Amino acid sequence: MTTRRKALQLLGGAAALTGLPGLALAAPSTGRRTSERRLVFMFLRGGMDGLSAVPPYGDPQYAVRRGPLALPAPGSAGGVLDLDGHFGLNPHLGEMHKLFAARELAVLHAVASPYRERSHFDAQNLVENGTTRPFGRESGWLNVALGIGDAASGRVSSGTLGFALGQNIPLVLRGPAQVGSWSPSKLPIPDADLLERLATLYRGDALLDRSFTVAREAQAMMEGRDAGDGMGGQTLPVAELARAAGELLGRPDGPRVATIDFGGWDTHISQVGEYSQLTRNLRLLDRSLATLRAALGPAWRHTAVLIVTEFGRAAAPNGSGGTDHGTAGAAFVAGGAVRGGRVIADWPGLGLHALHEGRDLRPTLDLRALFKAALAAQLGLAEPALEADVFPDSRTVRPLDGLFT
Repeated sequence: MTTRRKALQLLGGAAALTGLPGLALAAPSTGRRTSERRLVFMFLRGGMDGLSAVPPYGDPQYAVRRGPLALPAPGSAGGVLDLDGHFGLNPHLGEMHKLFAARELAVLHAVASPYRERSHFDAQNLVENGTTRPFGRESGWLNVALGIGDAASGRVSSGTLGFALGQNIPLVLRGPAQVGSWSPSKLPIPDADLLERLATLYRGDALLDRSFTVAREAQAMMEGRDAGDGMGGQTLPVAELARAAGELLGRPDGPRVATIDFGGWDTHISQVGEYSQLTRNLRLLDRSLATLRAALGPAWRHTAVLIVTEFGRAAAPNGSGGTDHGTAGAAFVAGGAVRGGRVIADWPGLGLHALHEGRDLRPTLDLRALFKAALAAQLGLAEPALEADVFPDSRTVRPLDGLFT
């Protein structure tokens, strides 16, 4: 984790990826970057409860609909962190509240993908493939966008412009464009001489040489890191991935795009409480975003971080003190490249007549509007490519205007 001697920890994952269709690794590009801008996609898998993360405490039906899950008003003990007099942040999102005040975080509410059923697998697949149906495409929209950006720049090979932080490359980053991956490992520390022997052994091999090279380059970018530095000792996995993403993207010669998977948001039981799963996840999300910001350093001012989930949760609690799968929810976009300090919502209300199918927050904003705006601002993609290639059949979904600097 902290020295080049441990680079072999990356080898197993890198070599394994070469055997999977659509997953290619390459050595870092030697060409100049066309932009300083960076993009991070954080996927909260499991269905984050947007009404808990961003409570609409000003809605007259909020307390009625949420019952025991309703949070106290701002200023009360354990109360909501006010945003605009109508919406607030969960009290466990203190660092994100500071970013909002600094106009480096915007909140989207009543937002959803085109999916309207309640399967995690189908919903996640649709969000990542960029089409209007589950399993509508084998490539992910972010990989497609990287390929289009390469073609527009005139480069023949992009090298490693995209990196997945985690055990696997998620669908959103899979496809023909070359990407890399990195994740922490507890494998034994390899001997430096062994690494050199392996490099010699793999040299010239069409697959292994390239995979081993990008693994060592990724580790070189992480050179000198301390997993506990500034985090009070041991870090939790997603915070560690956030730190790694920041250090990789923070380098002038580093990748431009990173993905982070954060699972565990399927909160069917016991959402309320100091030690609940939702409380833990919200605290960790807050901590991870602060860690990412610190690790990016000066690159933060050119960065946009998209934080989304596959769907929201039901407006009313179930009998187990949790919430069941829903439809619309909340999303966040953070970074120095964001015109934040605002909540973007065409609020439908929580009255029974306003709910989707009588139980869920009704969607009024398409997630693809956020994705399109981010790709245009951060990767320079033109609208025709966004409509036809990255998000097919999305002509009616307009990019959010004015969200990025």
